[in-house]
Amino acid sequence: MKKRKGIILAGGKGTRLYPLTQNLSKQLLPVYDKPMIYYAISVLMMANIKEILIITKPSDQQHFKDLLGDGSKWGINFYYIEQPSPEGLAQAYILGEDFLEKSPSVMILGDNLFFGNGFEEKLIKNSEIINKSSVFCYQVKEPKNYGVVGFNEEGRINEIIEKPLIPPSNYALTGLYFLDESAPQKAKEILPSSRGELEIVDLLDRYLNEGTLNIEFLDQGYAWLDMGTFNSLIDAGNFVRTITERQGLIFGSPEELAFKKKWISKKELKILCDFYGNTDYGFFLKNLLKASDN
Repeated sequence: MKKRKGIILAGGKGTRLYPLTQNLSKQLLPVYDKPMIYYAISVLMMANIKEILIITKPSDQQHFKDLLGDGSKWGINFYYIEQPSPEGLAQAYILGEDFLEKSPSVMILGDNLFFGNGFEEKLIKNSEIINKSSVFCYQVKEPKNYGVVGFNEEGRINEIIEKPLIPPSNYALTGLYFLDESAPQKAKEILPSSRGELEIVDLLDRYLNEGTLNIEFLDQGYAWLDMGTFNSLIDAGNFVRTITERQGLIFGSPEELAFKKKWISKKELKILCDFYGNTDYGFFLKNLLKASDN
């Protein structure tokens, strides 16, 4: 039985963050104490995904390789592929077809941050049912800025609309997609939109029309942030800082997850502790190591 593989879409021009991202991918920008992409990686790790494809712009790929390597320091495997030009989110499945090898997948956008009690359990549940396709939705104040789902009288999803002038609901699609093995083939069958892109909503419509698309709702106990604007980038950093300082917790840490899941040993974690030295991040990992001896 094939396991799900992960995809992180870290391409695109990041024009909403110019001039910050003129010469640097936004997924490499700092979000409080970690690079932005750490949060996306951590979501996939929480879902028990160990094979991850990172899709980047050609000019950015070496920067990601320098930062992340092959993933072995965290007990996982990274693969890299270039996105010559951004032609829509659904293009990721076409680019990643050879990597997926007809496996089901979970794709996350590299600028998304999720947090909430029980979130890991939701991820694992959706990851383990390999023939299931699911999207995660979150209630927002301004749904017209997002892909929005609509519901019929029975409360079942019956439409997905990209940035509607009159939204059918306040539930927006987040950048997290659990799709079955047919995603690459379905992506190749859709036509470019008026923007010249292969839209993710058109791909999801294929599943919706088949009656095989499920929805996971992230209620008020969860946080979802799209870090693609100046304000949301600052909000995300402040949110992470608040959680870290007030609760003494760290999240979005691949090292913590790798150790907790026993993908790396105490010896391997000690090497990472030594690498980070006398930084706040290093002290957190040292405390994690000490706590494991108690």
